[in-house]
Amino acid sequence: MKTSEEKLRRRQEKQEKRAAEKRKKEKSRAIRARELVVPVLRDAVPLLRDPEQEKLVLPFEREADRISASLEDGMAEMKAFYVRLAESDAPEEMRDEVLGRALSWRRSGDRLAAASLRSYEAADEVSARFNDLTKARKKSRLPVIGRAPANAVIDLEEEQGNHFAKGLNLYKLLMILYIGSFAGVVVELIWCFLRHGYLESRAGLVYGPFNLLYGVGAAALTVFLYRYRNRGRWLSFLVGMAVGSAVEYACSWAQETFLGSRSWDYSEMPFNLNGRICLEYSVFWGFLGILWMKNLYPRMAAVIIRIPDKWGRILTWALFAFFLFDAVVSLLAVMRWHGRVTGVGASNAFWRFVDLRFPDERMQRIYANLVWS
Repeated sequence: MKTSEEKLRRRQEKQEKRAAEKRKKEKSRAIRARELVVPVLRDAVPLLRDPEQEKLVLPFEREADRISASLEDGMAEMKAFYVRLAESDAPEEMRDEVLGRALSWRRSGDRLAAASLRSYEAADEVSARFNDLTKARKKSRLPVIGRAPANAVIDLEEEQGNHFAKGLNLYKLLMILYIGSFAGVVVELIWCFLRHGYLESRAGLVYGPFNLLYGVGAAALTVFLYRYRNRGRWLSFLVGMAVGSAVEYACSWAQETFLGSRSWDYSEMPFNLNGRICLEYSVFWGFLGILWMKNLYPRMAAVIIRIPDKWGRILTWALFAFFLFDAVVSLLAVMRWHGRVTGVGASNAFWRFVDLRFPDERMQRIYANLVWS
C-alpha cells in the first residue's frame, strides 16, 4: 500500500513533467503578434528590456540608432535657430531659411515614415514565414489531407525552375479560375447537404459542375492577396474581406442589370448593402481570405507546379476554349429562359433549337436558386 509521502512525490513528479512539457511547447511555438509588440513596449520602458533578446542586432538597426542620435543633434541645432529667430529684428527676412528648414524636416519625416513602415513589414514577414514553415512541418491530424506547404517553399521551387505557371502570371490565374470554379461547387454541394439534408445544383454553367463566380472569386483573391502570401494572417483577412465583398456585389449587380435575375438576396440580414452583400458574409470572406492564401492556394500551386511545362500550356488553353464555349452557351440558354418566363417567343430556328435543348425543367435543375426579378 502506497504511503502518503509516495503519493505526494508521484503527484509532484507528474506536475513537474507537465510543466516541463509546457515549457518545451512554449519554447518551440511559432512567433505570435504579441512577441513583436512586447519588444516595442520594452523599448519605451528601458527597465523592461531583456538583454537576451538584444544579442542579434541587424545593420539596419545600428543605422536607425545613428539616425536617432542625428535627429537629437538636429533638434538641438533647431533650438539654437529658434533663439536666433526670436532675437531677430526682422524675422520676415528669414522667411526663405524657415521655409527651407520646414521642407527639409518634412522630407526627412516622409523618408523615416516610409522606412519605419518597411521595417514593420519586414518584422511581420519574417515571423509569418517562420509560422508558415513551422506549421507546414508539423504532423497533420488528418494524415490523408496533410499539411499545406508554406508559400515560401512554393516560391523557392518556382524560382529555381522554368515553369509555365511561375509567379502570378496568366497561366496560373486561369488554372486557379478553372479549379476554383469546380471546387466551389463541390464545397457548396457538401454544405447544402450537411445543412439541409439534400443535394441541389450550385452550378453556374450548363455543362459540368462549374460556377465562374467561385473561379473569379478565387482568381481575384489570388491577385489581391498574392503580395501578402508571406505576411501575417490579419492582412489576408482584411484584404479578403474587401475583395470578396466587392466581387460579390459586382456579380450581383451585373446579373440583375444584364440578365434581370438574382441568385442571392441579403435584404433580410443586418448591415446589408442593397441586399447584395452583408456584414456576416463579408466577415466570412475575410476568413476565406486567410484559408485561401495560407491553405488552399499553396495546395493548388503545389498541384499546378507538378504539371509538365509543355502539357500545362496546352491544357490551360484547351480548358479556356471549353469554359468560353460553356459560358457563351449558358448565357444564351439563360436569355431564352428569361424570354420564355416573360412570354417572348423564339424568333427563329436558332432560338427554337435553344428552347428545345434547354427547356425550363433542365434550367431549373441547373439554376435551382435563381429568382427572376
